[in-house]
Amino acid sequence: MSGGDTKQAAGAATEACATCPVHNAGNLVKLGVNMSKFDFVVALAGNPNVGKSTVFNALTGLRQHTGNWPGKTVIRAEGGFMLGDHRFKLVDLPGTYSLLATTVDEEIARNFILFGQPDVTVIVVDATHLERNLNLTLQVLDITDRVVVCLNLVDEARRHGREVNERSLARALGVPVVATVARSGEGIDRLIDTVASVARGDIKGKPRQLDKLGDRSQRAVNDLSGQLQRGFPGLSNPEWVAIRLLDGDKAIEEALLSGELLDLSTGTEAGGEVAGDREQQQTAARKIIGAANVLRWEIGDSFHDTITEKIYTTAAKIAEKSTVVEDGKNAFALDRKIDGFVTSKIFGFPIMIGLLTLVFWITISGANVPSGLLANLLIDKFHPALHALGVKVSMPWWLSGFLFDGIYLATAWVISVMLPPMAIFFPLFTLLEDSGYLARVSFNLDGMFKRAGAHGKQALTMSMGFGCNAAGVVATRIIDSRRERLIAIITNNFALCNGRWPTQILIATIFIGALVPSHVAGLVSAGAVVAVALLGVFFTFGVSWLLSRTLLQGEPSSFSLELPPYRPPRVWRTIYTSLIDRTIFVLWRAILFAMPAGALIWLLSNINIGDVNISTHIVYGLDPFGLILGLNGVILVAYILAIPANEIVVPTLLMLTVMTAGVAGFGEGAGVMFELDSSGDTGAILRAGGWTLLTAVNLMLFSLLHNPCSTTIYTIWKESGSRKWTLVSSLLPVVMGFAVCFLVAQVWAIFAG
Repeated sequence: MSGGDTKQAAGAATEACATCPVHNAGNLVKLGVNMSKFDFVVALAGNPNVGKSTVFNALTGLRQHTGNWPGKTVIRAEGGFMLGDHRFKLVDLPGTYSLLATTVDEEIARNFILFGQPDVTVIVVDATHLERNLNLTLQVLDITDRVVVCLNLVDEARRHGREVNERSLARALGVPVVATVARSGEGIDRLIDTVASVARGDIKGKPRQLDKLGDRSQRAVNDLSGQLQRGFPGLSNPEWVAIRLLDGDKAIEEALLSGELLDLSTGTEAGGEVAGDREQQQTAARKIIGAANVLRWEIGDSFHDTITEKIYTTAAKIAEKSTVVEDGKNAFALDRKIDGFVTSKIFGFPIMIGLLTLVFWITISGANVPSGLLANLLIDKFHPALHALGVKVSMPWWLSGFLFDGIYLATAWVISVMLPPMAIFFPLFTLLEDSGYLARVSFNLDGMFKRAGAHGKQALTMSMGFGCNAAGVVATRIIDSRRERLIAIITNNFALCNGRWPTQILIATIFIGALVPSHVAGLVSAGAVVAVALLGVFFTFGVSWLLSRTLLQGEPSSFSLELPPYRPPRVWRTIYTSLIDRTIFVLWRAILFAMPAGALIWLLSNINIGDVNISTHIVYGLDPFGLILGLNGVILVAYILAIPANEIVVPTLLMLTVMTAGVAGFGEGAGVMFELDSSGDTGAILRAGGWTLLTAVNLMLFSLLHNPCSTTIYTIWKESGSRKWTLVSSLLPVVMGFAVCFLVAQVWAIFAG
């Protein structure tokens, strides 16, 4: 089918055959797929940690993009590949162990396969854990026969003494099976050829059906599916829907009552010609759900167990017949030995803290040089060049100041300070993730988060927050429970992001390091910064515990955490995807917010009321409140102006201090942010502005406990879909910051007095 034909089909979705593999175009659009410029749609399904993303990357190369499923915050990746004259669109479904729709991921995967009717569904299975992976495969085969099984990680299976016979597996399943090692590209060409053959209809699957149910259960399924066919003639796979209703699937019941089930089956919207009268549909739906409840009572409570047992039993039989295990070889012995150390009570936490500290150290140290080069290029060279251009074209001083000293300079600061550490941290973090280690971090911290009433996966989102809080908020998508996801979102701001590290390091170096002899000053300064970061972890646990017992009450949900095998990371692929999917994504949002912030900083510093500019008025107005907190008006104003990006806190502090304290010889004028190469000169400016050791300590605490940056606030709103929780996430940290700083200031005054 050509791209033009596809567009035409999308416009006439109501005429599409509901069971035709040349697809239900309207459904694919509703399920989030762009219908233009493709000939076939391929769905990619599989359990987590089976190498599905690697298969996706191997098939699509760089021709891919990411987004969200319609109405969901679950990430979707799409890509494409060509074979001959045919264009294939590949849709990566969320990794899931089942299609029973107990989670959003499972609901998305099930609906796409059942109602989107892709031309081919590729199921990626892990050859080292075949039995467990076949559970999902058999559920997919119960919905569609247009399936190709990608038997991935066959090299790891051989390493662990397992050999899977792909021909035997293909005969048992009744669909094509292709063995691959996606990391090296082995078998990918053959997989593409097989997918194309199934899409064109050259290969037709005859999938193995599960054994028939007992007489009573089978009669109930037949009875209910007959009622579904009569009440909803356009419904896809009524027997499968009948089984789900008899199993008490609430999501299917709600979809039937709302009309979504029929709309997706027919490709029409509710109330359309095919959908029929809404009230009649709801009456029929209620009648069928009532019949399902009666039949469920008649067949007994064992129906779900019967279905599950048949799936597991069939999967076990197929896996056993298709797999040969080498005698005397202890499978996974090395992985288990490593896990004995990294997940042990004695060594687990020291190894975890050591590795994460190493990542932070490499990030901070490695970012210094590229940050300096970017600052030299964007600020030391381009900024004067822009002013020279302004003079050459006779630009008014206020316009050049607004554009170059305000908008441009703030953007340049954000890029030079934010880009290098993110470009280092995210690839390092992803390498730990790809190697299999981050799953062990979640395992180690699961008990602590559970005692705090939160989800064990919050360990991963918190770790991501150390790179960028906005990225950490996006990462909470891996948590299924909305309650626990909100806890993770609200507390992610307590992870000290890379935008706050420079402030912490500078203040600790100037004020904390100065308290001790020079040969240990660096060590003491670093210890102070680490202490603040660990304090953030403490607040994460404490606030999670408090939220789970007040605003977000509930029991922590249990989850199955699979420890994937250790694998050598794919360095270049990781660098590319980290830069595109995380670094550039977050940086672009930060730039969009930094530009108006720079404009506002310049305007407030150059518009006078009386003989004093607005910034100075605000600083003097907030100074009494700031001094009560052990801070000052300059710090409060700097953090208000730096809401768009924490990266501009230090240059804003210096600019405001020079302007309000009348320090001569520094800076280029009101509203022009700057930094100094010498920490000694920086310290001299701050001390001239009245800073003391208390000011420095409370600034480090307030840098940890204050409102999220505007990029993170926007991300929280997008991810939570709630103004209420966005407001809570924004105000809670700053209220805590004021309280902690006030407490420290009062205790300090008692001891100092």
